[in-house]
Amino acid sequence: MGVSSQACSDASVAAFQGIFKLIEGAHRIAISGHTAPDGDALGCVLGLGLAIRERYPEKDVSFLLADDAPVPRILAFMAGADELTPACRYQGSPDLFISVDVPTVERLKDAGLVLLRSRHVACFDHHPARQEFADIAVRRTDCAACGVIIERFLAATGFTLTSDVATCLLCGIVTDTGRFQYQNADPLAFHVASKLVAHGAEPARIALEVYQSQRLEYLHLESVVMGRIASLAHGRVAYSYSFAGDLARFGVGMDECDGLVDVVRSVGGVEVCLFLKEAPGGGEVRGNLRSKGPLSVSGIAERFGGGGHAAAAGFTYHGTVAQALDEILPLLVQLVGEDPTGVCCQALPDGRLVPFRSTAVGRTSMLSAGNTGMFPRP
Repeated sequence: MGVSSQACSDASVAAFQGIFKLIEGAHRIAISGHTAPDGDALGCVLGLGLAIRERYPEKDVSFLLADDAPVPRILAFMAGADELTPACRYQGSPDLFISVDVPTVERLKDAGLVLLRSRHVACFDHHPARQEFADIAVRRTDCAACGVIIERFLAATGFTLTSDVATCLLCGIVTDTGRFQYQNADPLAFHVASKLVAHGAEPARIALEVYQSQRLEYLHLESVVMGRIASLAHGRVAYSYSFAGDLARFGVGMDECDGLVDVVRSVGGVEVCLFLKEAPGGGEVRGNLRSKGPLSVSGIAERFGGGGHAAAAGFTYHGTVAQALDEILPLLVQLVGEDPTGVCCQALPDGRLVPFRSTAVGRTSMLSAGNTGMFPRP
């Protein structure tokens, strides 16, 4: 079936047609999202994969995880999630590898090796990329989520949107727009979400599973993160963090921590914020950056090998939480237009990492009223 230009006037008709032909011509297909997958990455892997299986039951379609790690608990409700396979355990050489929600090969992690074994590569993504790595790519940085692009592709090429497919794609849009609260929640995102609900997507179930089913252990960790929130630059920058010992003490996995940055983001008056989580074993810190206005945090993430969007970006830092704060806090202070000179963090005797400004005569605390960072290091 050809592509209707009217049905996909918001995307590249030629690229849609090209990817459609690759799918039609492939028997063995592997689909993967980025490392440390979120709702959009997994929702697109599963939504696109299930749609291809529905239309072409004779094809061998595999759903891959970029990491050798379990599916995030709050996303395991999606249809097909039980079939997600770590890419390091996948031995096939696909006719077609499809990358979703991934701007660089490095972000594919273990799935990058599967890409290299594949005859053809296609890509759907809404992140900016330094260089394309696919034979055919649909890259729409103006789309709120990759789920929007996948829905446009499926609609344009005549695929059936079952309720399972629709729910997976809607999960991606809901999570990437912060429940339609972020700046990227544009008319197209609402339009596509409406279409998905009309095809049987279950927004109430997504809300229940993703946002209203937290374990008590996670909520205890969240209270610690809230207690450590500190601000600087006259309240325009905020940050918090968790140590590997926190996760061990409460029995919380790294995959459960993605929502903690929104706790920091919720502070009134904050324009940009940072949340750092130390990986088990130490030596590696994963960072999440958010902007609540026109300022872009993606450039800061890119300085540390990460990336993302203007309002939401992430990176991995090799070092300690304190070292990461010392490097990143000055950049955030400068981003909001204030003097970054000497900005750093200092560990108090109880282990709290609080903001200071280093001067010729010593260090001056940047803590303000109500900015106490109550919870020490475990």
